Amino acid sequence: MVFNTGMTGYQETLTDPSYHRQIVAMTAPHIGNTGVNDEDPESSRVWVAGYVVREPSRVVSNWRATRSLDAYLKEQGVVGIALRGTRALTRHLRERGAMRAGIFTAPGEPVEALAERVRQAPLMEGAALAAEVSTARPYVVPAVGAKRFTVAAVDLGIKGMTPQRMAERGCEVHVLPADATFEQIMAVRPDGVFFSNGPGDPATADVTALRKVLEARVPFFGICFGNQLFGRALGLSTYKLRYGHRGVNQPVKDVRTGKVEISAHNHGFAVQAPPAFDTPYGPGEVSHVNLNDGCVEGLRLLDGRAFSVQYHPEAAAGPHDAAYLFDEFCEVMSRAQA
Repeated sequence: MVFNTGMTGYQETLTDPSYHRQIVAMTAPHIGNTGVNDEDPESSRVWVAGYVVREPSRVVSNWRATRSLDAYLKEQGVVGIALRGTRALTRHLRERGAMRAGIFTAPGEPVEALAERVRQAPLMEGAALAAEVSTARPYVVPAVGAKRFTVAAVDLGIKGMTPQRMAERGCEVHVLPADATFEQIMAVRPDGVFFSNGPGDPATADVTALRKVLEARVPFFGICFGNQLFGRALGLSTYKLRYGHRGVNQPVKDVRTGKVEISAHNHGFAVQAPPAFDTPYGPGEVSHVNLNDGCVEGLRLLDGRAFSVQYHPEAAAGPHDAAYLFDEFCEVMSRAQA
């Protein structure tokens, strides 16, 4: 059970594979105003396990809408519930942390029996979920306009807008399954390698392929789950946040420039790292920090060939402060070609 502080972008939230096996409560009081359309989904289905709002909109008002939020959830077989206490629910989660939960319609069944069913649910710690949301077979997103680079993108729960943002910059993106080997990654002859966002505990993932990418000095960019795997490949550890960061209003500071970005987040785990550290691939540093709680929001190798962030620069619903990171990835690939 988690909460999301975004005031917009609920359709992107619902279809984000990183929300696999999570019930999401929205802190914004009115959800569903603009309905649902066929252009904004980040994947082919709704991934949230359940959806909690204070008040669903009774009227859909947007020229792009094809159906209501309620109809969409029914179509996808996902339970939604409206309750007046979303503020109290959010406070409860902030004080006690993200936790197992259930949504029930079981009149007459004892509450303790329902609670026991919830307690039997598996924890998020130790959950290996990336393979459950990844593509079953490779596919290609062609470059928009002239092709400049070939990118191998490992799908750990990728959002549709991510390869689109790279394609807009002249990248032909080969999206590969989560279990892609180093040999399969290199078979597309990539100018750069990308590791996406995704659900689950990063401690369960195999980082062998990523370590070989770093050893081969191929330009690398990772976001969210990809940032956590980059940290593990560098020899760092990860840990579970108390209640995580989920929403479109997280302030992140670039420690190199002092610039503060408002950014979109969806993660329950983070990397544990000192400001500067040594790795098997050369010295590294923390590049970004969260101004709310100080947690690590980005990593990079000092030679400039590999970097990652914990948030979502594609941010289809906004904000777009971090979109420049895709340009930085292109610059890294361009330098490697020179």
